[in-house]
Amino acid sequence: MIEWFDDLKVGMRFKSGEATVSKEDIKRFATEFDPQPFHTDEAAAEETAFKGLAASGWHTAAIAMKLAVGVRPFGPHPLLGAGVDDLRWMKPVRPGDTLHLEGEVVELIPSRTKPQGIARVKWTAYNQDGEAVYTFNPIGIVPRRPA
Repeated sequence: MIEWFDDLKVGMRFKSGEATVSKEDIKRFATEFDPQPFHTDEAAAEETAFKGLAASGWHTAAIAMKLAVGVRPFGPHPLLGAGVDDLRWMKPVRPGDTLHLEGEVVELIPSRTKPQGIARVKWTAYNQDGEAVYTFNPIGIVPRRPA
């Protein structure tokens, strides 16, 4: 069981549950946070490079974050971060897509001065067809086991 930075190992893998994205979800999120026609208007979206309604990349990121939190890769500790590297949207998320998240610990750096470490987990979100739609590599701050 993972409880501390010290329990993590490079190469550990995580897999989330699933989240299905509805047309209504896409429009609701976009109306509030990314009001562009390819996210809010089906007819207008057909005339764009997306050739149809597509979720905002930030909506996809928010879904991925929720899925990552559900995995609990740092045990009881929150997913506290100092930033994100290598954030990429590879494929549009469409109404009806079902996403899941897979992660792999790629780097662990213990702090020399604080009771914590940096854990790098490369996360990739996949749709129901196994196609990668989004990836990100957060800089996670995880407490070390008390001495």
